[in-house]
Amino acid sequence: MTKIRELCLVAVIVLLVSIIAIQSITNSRLLSLIVQQPQQISLTFLSTIMKAGKQLQQQITGQNTDNTGNCQTAALTPASFTQPSGSHNPAKSLSLTGIFKQVENSVVQITSTVSNPNMQIIINGTPLEGQSTRLGSGFVYDNQGHIITNNHVVGNAKTVDVTFVDGNTYTAKVVGTDPFSDIAVIKITDDFSAEKVLPLVIANSSSLQVGEQIVAIGNPFGLSDTMTTGIVSQMGRLLPNPDTGFSTPNTIQTDAAINPGNSGGPLLNMQGQVIGINTAINSATGEFSGIGFAVPSSTILREMSALIQTGCYSHAWLGISGSSITPDIAQSASLPRNYKGVVVGSVQADSPAEKVGLQGIVQNDVSNTRQVGDIITGIDGHPVRNIDDLINYIDSHKSIGDNVVLTVNRHGQILNLNLVLQTRPPSLENATPQESILP
Repeated sequence: MTKIRELCLVAVIVLLVSIIAIQSITNSRLLSLIVQQPQQISLTFLSTIMKAGKQLQQQITGQNTDNTGNCQTAALTPASFTQPSGSHNPAKSLSLTGIFKQVENSVVQITSTVSNPNMQIIINGTPLEGQSTRLGSGFVYDNQGHIITNNHVVGNAKTVDVTFVDGNTYTAKVVGTDPFSDIAVIKITDDFSAEKVLPLVIANSSSLQVGEQIVAIGNPFGLSDTMTTGIVSQMGRLLPNPDTGFSTPNTIQTDAAINPGNSGGPLLNMQGQVIGINTAINSATGEFSGIGFAVPSSTILREMSALIQTGCYSHAWLGISGSSITPDIAQSASLPRNYKGVVVGSVQADSPAEKVGLQGIVQNDVSNTRQVGDIITGIDGHPVRNIDDLINYIDSHKSIGDNVVLTVNRHGQILNLNLVLQTRPPSLENATPQESILP
């Protein structure tokens, strides 16, 4: 009886041990499955996020990191890309009041003192030096204190005074000038940390169209913070510069009221972005007549780096004087009355034009007649209708050392002349009014 009880007890113990072992194995497998499954889910979720992020990067940057050769990606939808709250929308037009409030702290008055030699009073062979004060405008370019204005505003001065809208005045040094484009850069040398310096955004003027509304801000006749408005009257105007003998190309014509003192101030689009520098007016009285000119912002963008770093900007030079062909000239050269092109008037010595053999007008002293030389009808395959086309193309698309191909009509024979553009000289000897349109 006792042995039977012992055997039963042993059997129960074995059974309990077996149940415990089986439960332990089951729990262990279940635990292992529970531990592994979140890892699998987590990795799949992370992979999905990374893949989606890669696709979004390709859509935004145009990069295909899979190297599949397929650059076409799905367009972004508003749900997949949202513009950050409060960011500037350059496409949004502002009211005139809104533009003024946005830029008024960025437009300054510039006062310079320049020396003027009096050639009528000579002392010991030296002209008597006088001084005059020039008043103009400018606008903030960056947070380092660089300000853009016209070259004729600073003149030959080394330092100028800069006055903000709050009346505070600071000293600035002239760091870069380009008399050909009539651009100058000055930099404030005083501590101007008390000012709310807000650099203006510079847009690309090449997208402007005739009829667009624009705004001019400056200091006409010393009346600070004056705002006027008008439209873009025309693009690509040549602005003769008697001080240099070269024309300023691609200027913007506007009917916004511009008067003495506006020079150097910004011309703005309806987003408050700079599209030009107010520079000159066409007037018999020297005051507003409805025709003003501004140096385009495309010129600013092209030159600013060089002006700040080196203090100057070098222009490419062809080396001719000329004019647009007229019906009378065309008929005298046995050409159709409405023939288009640029008549080469004269060729400058040691210029690219002379080196390639370009020919100007020849004067016959015996018969007292003039024979037309070369007529430029194209440049790099682009038609040249008038002198504006030639100058604007070289200034906008060419640099020193570039090759150009001129298509020339020489007494009825069409020639293609290859030449290399050189650096424009600082001045021309024996310049005549004709040289005011030299490219």
